[in-house]
Amino acid sequence: MNKIKIITDSTNDLGRDLLEKHDIAVIPLHVNFNDDSFDDGINITTTSLYEKVKEYNMLPKTAAITIMEFINVFETYLNQGYDIIYTGISKALSSTYNNAKIAANELDEDRISVIDSMNLSTGIGLNLLRIAKLRDEGKSLEEITNDLLNYRLRVKSQFVIPTLDYLYKGGRCSSLTNLVGKVFKIKPIIEVRNGKMSVGPKPRGKMINALNILLNMIKQDLDNLELENVFVTHSLNETDAKYLVDELKKFLPAKINLYTTCAGCVISSHCGKDTIGILYVTRR
Repeated sequence: MNKIKIITDSTNDLGRDLLEKHDIAVIPLHVNFNDDSFDDGINITTTSLYEKVKEYNMLPKTAAITIMEFINVFETYLNQGYDIIYTGISKALSSTYNNAKIAANELDEDRISVIDSMNLSTGIGLNLLRIAKLRDEGKSLEEITNDLLNYRLRVKSQFVIPTLDYLYKGGRCSSLTNLVGKVFKIKPIIEVRNGKMSVGPKPRGKMINALNILLNMIKQDLDNLELENVFVTHSLNETDAKYLVDELKKFLPAKINLYTTCAGCVISSHCGKDTIGILYVTRR
């Protein structure tokens, strides 16, 4: 049985330490300001992204990984004797998945498994940690793939969006919705289920109200929680991240790994500064 290489894209938001610890390769998506193009996490960071938004006075456009970029990376690891498992941003949210699938078919689809994570950010990351665990246990490419097809459906991702400006400017909400959100100080909870984003609760007022709803959502799943990993992921919102982590520690079982990570440039481009979420996996 060949050794297995795990590959993902830059929207996984696991952070460098976890990626290196689990030997996961990352291919960047692209962030474009007019004719200036940057590779997510390579020559642009989340901090510099927001600086460029001010500098250019515009939001960036994001672009998928191309088929040729996938072929180049996949081919490198195939030539080294690896079988490959790739998962990244949801098929419903980007053409990246389809490009990966085409690249795999052009090379050796028997040695490359391309899985739709049906998620984003550390929702992808939770899938990656599962893959790494199974790989390290010596599972085959087929066994890991079959496991992930079920596991991905149990990943729950929910984020607070403090401002609708980024969603509006990116064409993901109407001007009326944006105006109503500002007038009533609505901070919607965005849920990712079955690969798609939908609007959940719509708390008004201070950010703390929305944060407490996030906490209540995971409390409701506490008896059904997979006792492995929980993520607090944010876009440059250290203060609220600390609050969530402190509160989570009060009721999460001690054996759960509780991680805090920062969202990368592509996720931040669409959600905006101070976006923050709690992501976890249920047993059923």
